[in-house]
Amino acid sequence: MSANQNLTITAVPRTPGKGTSRGLRSDRMVPAIVYGPKTENHSFSVPEIDAVRYSRHGFENTIFTLQSDDSKLNGMKVLTKDIDVHPVSRRPIHMDFFAPDMTQVVRVEVEIRLTGKAAGTQEGGLVSQVRRQVEIECLPLEIPEYFELDVTNLQLDESMHISDIQFPQGVKVISGMGETVASCAIVEEQSTTPEAEAAPAEGAAAATAAAPAADGAKAAEKAPEKK
Repeated sequence: MSANQNLTITAVPRTPGKGTSRGLRSDRMVPAIVYGPKTENHSFSVPEIDAVRYSRHGFENTIFTLQSDDSKLNGMKVLTKDIDVHPVSRRPIHMDFFAPDMTQVVRVEVEIRLTGKAAGTQEGGLVSQVRRQVEIECLPLEIPEYFELDVTNLQLDESMHISDIQFPQGVKVISGMGETVASCAIVEEQSTTPEAEAAPAEGAAAATAAAPAADGAKAAEKAPEKK
């Protein structure tokens, strides 16, 4: 499934500077910058509501189109690169966008989602997802939203790997194909035996009994000789 949904973000041109940035935040606008291999750096601001919405999980690899009165920004295709948030309020305070060369591949990490019910769970197994993302290279407009891995045939004490994912044409996998994505195994509960409980108690009792003897020995060492 492609991550690109023809989403737009309003880009309002701004003058760089701390004073300007503070005023923008008061107006519920977030300072931002865009950079890329085929464009110079441009400063602008975006509505805070968009910054919050599109900084959530699921939009990491989405290609956005900027809408702006500035002809240099209007129509530019961008990826969200980074977002800074206030340490207390958690409100966004700055965003970085990257304008890729749309004719060149980009390297990104894409989420892996497990589907189906593993056969091994019928024998008491529990499915554990070891890896949640896979690194790939592809053209910007072909970045998938996520990859699916069907674990239906996963048996007890078996694993599935990146090589088990069905990748579409045009996607180059950078992660190792042999890396484990999911496994199915029985999780044994740790039990406390009477012997295990008794051992610390016996050790504590022995230490307590030894303490007075040790204290007596130290007292004897420190006591002055009777003359």
